[in-house]
Amino acid sequence: MKLKSINPKLFWQSLAGRACGVTIVTSSKNNNPAGFLALSVTHLTSDPPIITISIGKSTSAIKTVISSNSLAVNYIRKSDLELVDIFSGKTNLKGSDRFDDKRWDKLSTGSPILKDAVSVLDCCVEETIERYDTLLILAKIVNFTDNEFLDPMIHFRGKFDKL
Repeated sequence: MKLKSINPKLFWQSLAGRACGVTIVTSSKNNNPAGFLALSVTHLTSDPPIITISIGKSTSAIKTVISSNSLAVNYIRKSDLELVDIFSGKTNLKGSDRFDDKRWDKLSTGSPILKDAVSVLDCCVEETIERYDTLLILAKIVNFTDNEFLDPMIHFRGKFDKL
């Protein structure tokens, strides 16, 4: 059996069959919020309640996450496609300009949370692990919100699908 060589394009193609909730990871330091679109958030352990988030080292929000030692994972609604564009850099909005005061609030850590998110995980950074061009963050959930009446946006086969 001949094994395929997996390049970056084939890597993403190989993961296309996994459906995942679309999240915006946010943080704030000195009232300067930062955030990015994250498709790699998962649980690690329930006791203690730890999740993992992968962040490309070139992501500008990484400095705020590290210096504040906290973050929030906001699972967005299926109707929030404009937030995907804003937090993936497809608009002219940058940095704190992406955070409209009417839509954002705070929980325990001070990281911005989306008021109308499907759910939010408010976390403290426990550990960071650097591998290749990525920083893996292990974060402990210290608070959360959940709105069972909202439907999540899902990323599946390269598209943002609405269930």
